[in-house]
Amino acid sequence: MIRKPWWKIIVFVLLMYVCLMGFLIKVPAPPGVPLQQSIRNLFFHVPMWISMNVLFFVSVVYAVKYLKNPNQQFDIYSLEFARSGTVFGILGLITGSIWAKYQWGAWWSGDAKQNGAAIALLIYFAYFVLRGSLTDEEKQSRIGAVYNIFAFFMLFPMIWILPRLTESLHPGGQGSEGNPGLNPKDTTTSMRIVMYPAFIGWTLLGVWITTLRIRLQILKEKKLANE
Repeated sequence: MIRKPWWKIIVFVLLMYVCLMGFLIKVPAPPGVPLQQSIRNLFFHVPMWISMNVLFFVSVVYAVKYLKNPNQQFDIYSLEFARSGTVFGILGLITGSIWAKYQWGAWWSGDAKQNGAAIALLIYFAYFVLRGSLTDEEKQSRIGAVYNIFAFFMLFPMIWILPRLTESLHPGGQGSEGNPGLNPKDTTTSMRIVMYPAFIGWTLLGVWITTLRIRLQILKEKKLANE
């Protein structure tokens, strides 16, 4: 299925729809609330985090599969999905900072959600550093797989649990009641018909990019084996 062109056409159509309608549809404008159209970031910021979580989940699945059956292709899949997930995580931070500038008045305010997301990504950066520091391929794959599992389970407290237990300006955290910016509860029906395709489109784009990188890495491995 991965090699079939039809799902890639769907990805293109979905993202064209999201990018066009995301700037054209009517969005809520509550009186006295300075949204400044920043709620449109919902179509880009939130899907980046959804995509990141999906890609990291697939990565850790292949890490577990590698530990059960040390197949080098499982390690390649795990590594490349982790890389793509990290890219989407960085995009999530960037789009979140753009929104925060308009809603909170600063690109980075040290909010619990921002700090937790940054720490989670730093943990994944350490995963790549760890792999790069090992020269033995078997140790690199095995230790990397174990650390990947650790990094994935650290993702949830950093992004979903701890920010909800502390004061946070971000919707979903304590003290965020009434914060209108980027709150899914404030979405309208017209927004949801763009938001849901955005979740699917951006996630499938991440899968598409990852499959291309996986094929490239497998070709490199075959070339090295033949030399």
